[in-house]
Amino acid sequence: MIEAQIPALRRFAFALTRERDAADDLVQDCLARALTRWHLLRSEDKLRAWLFRILRNLYHDGHRHRARRPEAGAVDPDDLAGTTVDAETVVFLGDVLGALARLPIEQQEVLLLVGVEDFSYEAVAQILDLPKGTVMSRLARGREALREMTGHDRPDRPRRPHLRRLK
Repeated sequence: MIEAQIPALRRFAFALTRERDAADDLVQDCLARALTRWHLLRSEDKLRAWLFRILRNLYHDGHRHRARRPEAGAVDPDDLAGTTVDAETVVFLGDVLGALARLPIEQQEVLLLVGVEDFSYEAVAQILDLPKGTVMSRLARGREALREMTGHDRPDRPRRPHLRRLK
């Protein structure tokens, strides 16, 4: 059951850390913690949300006193393996990831969990230990900020593929 969640955990960890090695370490720590605390899982139906919460908490614990991470670089080519993506889309995704990195971490988390990992508002509220209304508010503010930073809402700009479809 846990093994099936690893690709999604790696995506989320990479989006938070922006470094493949750091993301892999974070996922490994998350899985180790989950296995040693398996007895604390209340319901196997909630395994996915539980794992994401562990990963998020580990990320915040490990980076609470460090300087904020550098701006996002280019799109990681490993994430696009097996897809047919043109250069314009890769540039656009790099712009989106760069804009995402400039958002407050609270908005980043909600955007990634809802928009990329397809969690429901209720599941995100549980993972982040927030009221559902706060999740919805952060999501709306984050989406609007991304639109402003990327110019995505301009009518002359063609519609781009959703990030999740490329993973």
